[in-house]
Amino acid sequence: MIELKDIRKAFNQGRDNEFHALNGIDLHLPAQRVTAFRGPSGSGKTTLLSIIGCLSRPTSGRVRLKERDISGLPERFLTDIRRQTFGFVFQQFNLIKGLSALENVMLPAYPLGGDWHELRESAERLLGDLRLSHRRQARVEWLSGGEQQRVAIARALINDPEVIIADEPTANLDSALAMEFMDILEKLSAGGKTIILTSHDPLVVDSAIVHQVVDMRDGRVVRHLAMAEASA
Repeated sequence: MIELKDIRKAFNQGRDNEFHALNGIDLHLPAQRVTAFRGPSGSGKTTLLSIIGCLSRPTSGRVRLKERDISGLPERFLTDIRRQTFGFVFQQFNLIKGLSALENVMLPAYPLGGDWHELRESAERLLGDLRLSHRRQARVEWLSGGEQQRVAIARALINDPEVIIADEPTANLDSALAMEFMDILEKLSAGGKTIILTSHDPLVVDSAIVHQVVDMRDGRVVRHLAMAEASA
């Protein structure tokens, strides 16, 4: 579904502090599979996720989405692709304080237009699926960490994206909540979603729901394993 060809990303080009975060990434990320990126801090995982999700552009190289080269598209087209194709679950959740759980879930769908009542029904259904109907009117800052993460997942799903991108999704969760998150991912994967995530957590990368593990270091892929190989 997503192909990366010789992806490179440099920051502060031409300055004394020029830094190369990605140094020639070649990858194929298949549809309806769970891919986990693993590596130490500074390995380039988050930078690569941002390029995959159209949040930033590579300095050089090509990104193909469903056989379409999107690398050189104007920003307005990338914005449309980002809204319609990807749902994001961030490490810090990035929920908007002062808004309710329901309002946070609905927020990404407003730019797409559509009927407000249908949107509200969709948001309430997602919160219900994640056992949060009773908290839908609560401000997000009043919610527990596990509840906030489920709101973030519902928000990521509101536009029915094909791809879920999660950056260190269990970093701030205890083991029980991390297991709950993996159960949610398993259901999303079974429902046909493509899931791409980063993690240091063995509970995540060694999970049976992960189809392939990509090890990164110094902006390069150092190992690319199917889960059967990774578990051997």
